[in-house]
Amino acid sequence: MEFEEYLKQKKINADHFKKNDPARFEEWQALFTTMHPESFTAQKKFLINDIRRRYLLSE
Repeated sequence: MEFEEYLKQKKINADHFKKNDPARFEEWQALFTTMHPESFTAQKKFLINDIRRRYLLSE
């Protein structure tokens, strides 16, 4: 699974996230490639919720 796919699944707008917080986006993308998506979710659970609120993907 690609990182952008994962963000879409979590209802996060990857383009807005990348544009407005590029350092965190790059850090998370690099980390995501080294671990299972479920492990990534467990590690970043509360941070993912905060990012989702900021960069909500419109349906």
